Amino acid sequence: MAIAILYREELKEYDFGPAHPFRGDRYEAFIHLLKDSLTEDDIYRIIESDWATAKDLLRICDSDYIDFTTEFYKAANLGLDYGGPFSQFHSDDNAPGGITGKVEEAARLVIGQAELACDLVERGEFKKVVSIGGGLHHAQKDYGEGFCLYNDVAFCATYLMESYGLERILILDTDAHAGNGTSAYFYQTSKVLFIDLHQDPLTLYPGTGFAHQIGEGDGKGFTINVPLPVFAGYDSYKLVFDEIVQPVVNEFGPQIIIRNGGSDPYFDDGLTSLGLTVVGFRMIGEIVAQLSAQLCQGRVIDLIASGYNKRALPYAWLALICGLAGIQISIADPEPIPQRFTKDPSFEDTRTVVGEVKGNLKDFWRCFSTAQSL
Repeated sequence: MAIAILYREELKEYDFGPAHPFRGDRYEAFIHLLKDSLTEDDIYRIIESDWATAKDLLRICDSDYIDFTTEFYKAANLGLDYGGPFSQFHSDDNAPGGITGKVEEAARLVIGQAELACDLVERGEFKKVVSIGGGLHHAQKDYGEGFCLYNDVAFCATYLMESYGLERILILDTDAHAGNGTSAYFYQTSKVLFIDLHQDPLTLYPGTGFAHQIGEGDGKGFTINVPLPVFAGYDSYKLVFDEIVQPVVNEFGPQIIIRNGGSDPYFDDGLTSLGLTVVGFRMIGEIVAQLSAQLCQGRVIDLIASGYNKRALPYAWLALICGLAGIQISIADPEPIPQRFTKDPSFEDTRTVVGEVKGNLKDFWRCFSTAQSL
């Protein structure tokens, strides 16, 4: 069965301006590579969604946050100064870097794609759906940050629970930054297992996602943060998947997998300091495909937007999708791999992190009950 790729040209409006690191040309760069590399229909189908309504947004956001965000970015797109308490609703990294695109409208499109992705999978039309532009995991119900306005990751899980009655949802966040917004939505529920692989928060925004942060109340043990050391590469990620992700996901038994994250764990990302090459992104996609086949009839929603090395971004995104869909094409790194990344320089430090994570969770999961430091 072909996979669905949700995309429309208007996503390019998710652009904070020429002096900002998050620009809308990322989407077109990926689509060009995709179409040059693979034939539509045989392997994938591009589908356009509608924009989310205000009612849709109210599933995950407060009304005053939606109102301010709508009006502020409407003015920013026109080059106007909109009065109001920006700092009450957004962090400085969401401030325009010049005249923006139609950012808020594009953010609504991302939520519209999230809703359609859920519907396509739940109606059985596709097993796997990829939402280009998705994974805006820093946004919270009343506060936008980290280049994120509305959290489509949280929307997917909320919508699946409210509209389809799902009770065991896995969110796997492989973005280099911790998904603090997504974590906040589900920190106190056992219906969502949130596993977050990210760069050590002592070294990277948003400064949260430590191994001891494991949830609260009914959700205690259902948030699993894996703070990877700087320069962690393929072997580190493989170890985390083998020792943490696969055992606990098997025990949890998800009804669906939601994965988010783009290319920012790349070794030369520009904003981050991890060590994956293109083959590492393919590995992530392959493991998600394997887990979904074993546990939830192959059902996956994949959300991809991040990455700050414009040359590497489309290749890493394509590798993620090819791994997920089992597409066997050659994808080379667009840049020479430095000698220090040909062997994972942080593997031993990652082993220590894995031992710490297991120790924190051994009272909540049978697979970790005899956990010892590796």
